[in-house]
Parts: sequence; structure tokens; C-alpha cells
Amino acid sequence: MMLNELTAVDAAALPVAEFRDHLRLGTGFADMGAEDAALEAYLRAALAAIEGRTSKVLISRDFSLSLEHWRNDMAQPLPVAPVRAVSEMRLVARDGSIEVIDPARYVLVEDMARPRLTAGSGVLPAIPLAGRVEIDFTAGFGPVWSDLPVDLAQAVFLLAAQYFEARHDGAGTGSEMSFGVMALIERWRTVRILGGH
Repeated sequence: MMLNELTAVDAAALPVAEFRDHLRLGTGFADMGAEDAALEAYLRAALAAIEGRTSKVLISRDFSLSLEHWRNDMAQPLPVAPVRAVSEMRLVARDGSIEVIDPARYVLVEDMARPRLTAGSGVLPAIPLAGRVEIDFTAGFGPVWSDLPVDLAQAVFLLAAQYFEARHDGAGTGSEMSFGVMALIERWRTVRILGGH
């Protein structure tokens, strides 16, 4: 399984000004643009860390999932949530030839913990021998910061502030998530049992 992010979080979707206020930093300084770039980097790092711990995509973007075999012939769980739409599924043969699958042959089952694709009827399309299936989809709570659940947005701010405070201490210091951040994201974490079923 390989999950690729096709689009990045747009800088305009990141609340740099609100994060600056959260940190109670001053405004109007000559080097403010450079500081804003650093604040954006801390927000991006915190966003990635929270997404990694929860398997939730916070700001909507496009992904492509590549699989060599289905989990089972009837349904395939997707590795992140919430998934809003599947734009395309295609079978790629060993020789590189591509067959785009009719959307009527699969159904997206939206689920906040374990979204999945199920067969529209019968079974999912057979993946070619030594080939793969590629699934393009959009995941995330929404395209703008205000679409995030309040607790996840606060967790990102707290973790980004932690990174900001530890910026001069070296790579290893401050890298663990604080209890407050862990408490905020706990209900969003997906507990995987029996290999993720």
C-alpha cells in the first residue's frame, strides 16, 4: 500500500495571524514576513503530526492510494478519514496499460473512523497479476481552518506553540506531544485491531 498526497495545504488556509495572536507576538516589526514564514512552518509541522497520530486529514486535499491486492473482495478500508469523494479508480497492468473503472462498480462508505470502498454489486474489480489499483480521492474536514473540529484546531495550535517554544533547543527537545495535545486528540484516534479491520 502506498498513499501519496497529490495536493498540499494552501497557505491561505493556515491561520497564521490567529496563531500569532495565540502566541501573543507583537506586530509591525520589520522582519514580520520572515517570522510569519516560520509560524506557517510550525503550523504545517503540527498539522502533519496530528494527522499522523489520528489518521484524520484536517484540511481537505487530494490523495492517491496504490494497492497490489484488496483487503477482501467485497470492501477495502481507506487509510485516512474523513473521505469526501472518490474521483477515480483505475487498474494498472504490469505493462503499464490503464483501465479506468466505472464508478457504478464501487461505493464510498463515508465513516469518520474507517471509510471504505465497497463493491457496487458482486465484488470489487480484479487487480491484474503483478499490477495494481490506484484510487484517487479527496479527504479532509473541509478546505478552510474553520471547518476543523474545535478540539483538533486547538491541538494543532498547542503543538505548534510547543514547536515554537523549543525552536532554539535542538531537534530532539520538545518533540513529544504534551498531555494537553494528547488529551485533545484522543477521541479522534482510530484503534486498530485485527490488522486494521
